[in-house]
Amino acid sequence: MNKAYCPSLVEYKRRKTRVVNIGGIPVGGDYPIRVQSMTTVDTMDTLGSVEQCIRMIEAGCEYIRITAPSIKEAENLQNIKEELNKRGYQVPLIADIHFTPNAAEVAARIVEKVRVNPGNYADKKKFQVIEYDDVSYQAELDRIRERFVPLVRICKEHGTAMRIGTNHGSLSDRILSRYGDTPLGMVESALEFIRICEAEGYYDIVISMKASNTQVMVQAYRLLVQKLDEEGLQPYPLHLGVTEAGEAEDGRIKSAVGIGTLLEDGLGDTVRVSLTEAPEAEAPVAQALIDRYTHRAEKAKPIKPVCNVPINPFQYHKRETVEVENLGATNVPRVMADFSRLTDVQYADLKCVGHLYSMLLDKFNMNDLGADYIYTGDNAISFMLPNGLKEMVNYGAWLQAEQRDDRHPLIEATAYVQGVEFHRSLNFILATINDLTSELLEKLKQDNTAVLVLHTENEHAMPELRKCFFRLMNNGVQNPCIIKRAYGKLTDDEVQLYAATDVGGLLIDGLGDGILLGTEQLPAQEKPLELQTIDKLNNLSFGILQAARTRMSKTEYISCPSCGRTLFDLQETTAMIRKRTDHLKGVKIGIMGCIVNGPGEMADADYGYVGVGKDKIALYRGQNVIKKAVPADRAVDELIDLIREDDKWIEPVQVID
Repeated sequence: MNKAYCPSLVEYKRRKTRVVNIGGIPVGGDYPIRVQSMTTVDTMDTLGSVEQCIRMIEAGCEYIRITAPSIKEAENLQNIKEELNKRGYQVPLIADIHFTPNAAEVAARIVEKVRVNPGNYADKKKFQVIEYDDVSYQAELDRIRERFVPLVRICKEHGTAMRIGTNHGSLSDRILSRYGDTPLGMVESALEFIRICEAEGYYDIVISMKASNTQVMVQAYRLLVQKLDEEGLQPYPLHLGVTEAGEAEDGRIKSAVGIGTLLEDGLGDTVRVSLTEAPEAEAPVAQALIDRYTHRAEKAKPIKPVCNVPINPFQYHKRETVEVENLGATNVPRVMADFSRLTDVQYADLKCVGHLYSMLLDKFNMNDLGADYIYTGDNAISFMLPNGLKEMVNYGAWLQAEQRDDRHPLIEATAYVQGVEFHRSLNFILATINDLTSELLEKLKQDNTAVLVLHTENEHAMPELRKCFFRLMNNGVQNPCIIKRAYGKLTDDEVQLYAATDVGGLLIDGLGDGILLGTEQLPAQEKPLELQTIDKLNNLSFGILQAARTRMSKTEYISCPSCGRTLFDLQETTAMIRKRTDHLKGVKIGIMGCIVNGPGEMADADYGYVGVGKDKIALYRGQNVIKKAVPADRAVDELIDLIREDDKWIEPVQVID
């Protein structure tokens, strides 16, 4: 099996692509990774669109996408472009097209780039399973060619670039019938259109493989690169994005897990972070992700080449491990919180990691973000921990502690190899890539109490940790592994993005049985500030596990970032729905502004809330519409009634403090 999808698994190297010129700002090749976003104002509101474009440009957008759902919006792109030019802005504009080839053909004569979705440009999705033989399938391809070639020829004549943008949730019935709801189906959907372009001698193409499921998204981009190379097609630039990432912290974490994982391997030439926020909020997040790689190659320490890749990079499979206590095997990845810099931990301090002590009832309650372990360094806890929470201490502190059975030692790899006193059931072994000697690996294979805590100081962190896992797998070591990362003085956004990339990139490939975000690189703080930091890192840890689809601990919201098609205030509505439903652990709710981003784009959702007209909402169960035109003022209540019908509703619990 050919597993190659990037220039190197151990060095930071950008994938070499064609250069595509977009209005004088080229993408691909050796050009910088570009930042883009999409307007949310009605396209027919010329001045409103222009003002928003300017805010986006000032926030760092190099390309701006504007929806053109019909010919009239496509024609109005000319007015928007002229007004921007009049004000001194030459930003390239991209027309976003769904369902309407005639609008695309108008827009392609006006703007610098058009985006088409292969799933709905020439197909209407009816959620039908149809059996195709080779003849009938070819007939469908001929029909698509007939619809698509006019646009290709217009783009070629006018020097207009094109993004062929596949979305996981809007694959055509034809693709689904042959390939299923898979990364391969996403790739083939794009390749059908690319083959037509190349047959016409048109190569000004950028490609995207978007999904709200980060595992599917990453797998699809990797597979696309492999298939382009395998088929001898051009190495086109890649537009990276996670569809409907959501808002606030969750949206940033999910974007970083998907986008950052690909950037680590040198894939990606332009980035759009899709947040349910004002579009000017998206560009700084995209730029922060990109900036991490500006000097990566110079700063990274060398990593030895990978001789054998023991995973399938195009399909999720969790690394096989033995079970040690509640770690590894079929257990969800565990969260560890770092309390090592605190010397006087009290009952109340555990609230910041989800364990709430009630003095009135003299007992603990654990919420959905309750940490599984706390690391206390040299300062063992002086009281009995609540059920569901265990303690890891440095080896020296463990030797001196009373009741050693109630806490677990963290042992340096060199000391572990030499032979020391162990806990009878669970021991943590702290190791870097240089510690993974044949002696250590052999000892681990014989020890059913050992759990590795893998860490690195390499600037190229994720690939080095991945190499650690590969070495373990290639040597038959099945001990569980905790991924440990620590960061210095960064902004909250940077910590979110870096940790989500470093840890999420491993989890997406089934590597890792837990996460420990350390505090040792941060400046020392007073206890209240230290507890705030622990709280943030605990929430971040659970957020990364959820974004990587490896542990669902809270309600997931698949909400689109809004655009000119949106039929209600997405930010306000998402906040309202979140307020009523954010205690429904593991339930996925899609919140879509219009039917274009409706049942398709929320492919993973259990329930959907979709704008279908002014103050009218359609409610979905999975892909099926249940109620077609609910008044907006009743829609959230009826959504909750739908969840009740399926016995998935639970009443929020009031915790006594």
